[in-house]
Amino acid sequence: MQVKQLHTLINSVIKEVVGETAVLNEDLSNVVDLGKEVFTAGAVDNYVKSLVNHIGKVIFVNRLYAGGVPSVLMDAWEYGSVLEKITSELPTATENKSWDLTDGTDYSPDVFYKPKVSAKFFNSKVTFEIPVSFTELQVKESFSNATQLNGFISMLVTGVENAMTVKLDALIMRTINNMIGEVAFADLQSSTAPGTIDTNQDKVKAVNLLKGYNTAYGKSLTADKALSDPEFVRYATYRIGLYQDRMSRVSTLFNVGGKERFTPKDMQHVVLLSDFSKASETFVLSGAYNEERVTLPKHESVPYWQGSGMNYEFSEVSKIDVKTSGGNTVSLSGIIGVIFDRDALGVSNLNRRVTTNYNPKAEFYTNFYKFDAGYFNDLNENFVVFFMA
Repeated sequence: MQVKQLHTLINSVIKEVVGETAVLNEDLSNVVDLGKEVFTAGAVDNYVKSLVNHIGKVIFVNRLYAGGVPSVLMDAWEYGSVLEKITSELPTATENKSWDLTDGTDYSPDVFYKPKVSAKFFNSKVTFEIPVSFTELQVKESFSNATQLNGFISMLVTGVENAMTVKLDALIMRTINNMIGEVAFADLQSSTAPGTIDTNQDKVKAVNLLKGYNTAYGKSLTADKALSDPEFVRYATYRIGLYQDRMSRVSTLFNVGGKERFTPKDMQHVVLLSDFSKASETFVLSGAYNEERVTLPKHESVPYWQGSGMNYEFSEVSKIDVKTSGGNTVSLSGIIGVIFDRDALGVSNLNRRVTTNYNPKAEFYTNFYKFDAGYFNDLNENFVVFFMA
């Protein structure tokens, strides 16, 4: 074991701490051990210089990752593969003859009025597996007892669970991102360049909060400054809250299919980018006397839609750049939130399982951690995206 003398450094540190000297340059290379991947053969005692140092404590980095994406997981079933979604349209009104009776007229009730019902079928899955091999005989030599061996195996299994969570989270976000792309393409199609979107619009389903703010108040605020402007953040919070009320009423405006739909508040999923959520809490709630009147709707936060980029810049975390399931290429930045119906998208027919194979010749066994599920978007259900451009 390497032991270093530290009296010179600690004496100068004390002088800095108690205020006798200014802050000095400190050499911490003799204080903090960064560790080595491989234990060196030269690690011997400081007495006879020939006894190899032993491991006194073993720590397993074994923490379960909970994930942090919107909760759109649905159910699973054992037989059949198709998810059938049946909806009915609002019937139309007809003349009430009770107040227009004519002598001798036949008012027969024997007329068949067929209800308008439609069905959608979702029949696709994605799948992947994570193979991990385990040994017992070969790895026993590295531990002191069965407890340490079990801790090691438990750490490996937790690693698989965490990998599953990370991958499932990523697929869930892609399900949301695809819907954002479809809605943005449908609402923001360019009139001059077919097949592309024009972000300089403020539409009903693709709501450009920055354009709406600048138009309403005669401002020229830019996207890179918007989230640090308290007035804009208050305006954006107000419009998002307004949409919660509007979507709870029957309308054809909030879904791409133009269907008569309504989404009660208890069936609304509100997902906001953390950058905007924190800005609203800071600039709106911090100065409010009645917080309940200006607070954001109950929501889930995500740190990014597609990825963090190299440094969590807003231009990266607020961006999607995708080719949607409908074949549309959409690149949209400045996305700060979405509100959607519980039935607009989801992950269904989940099937997680583990299969095992033992190799008697090499004496190891391999677990195959398998996962498959169906991811769907329904453009006939309400979905609104809020962005700044």
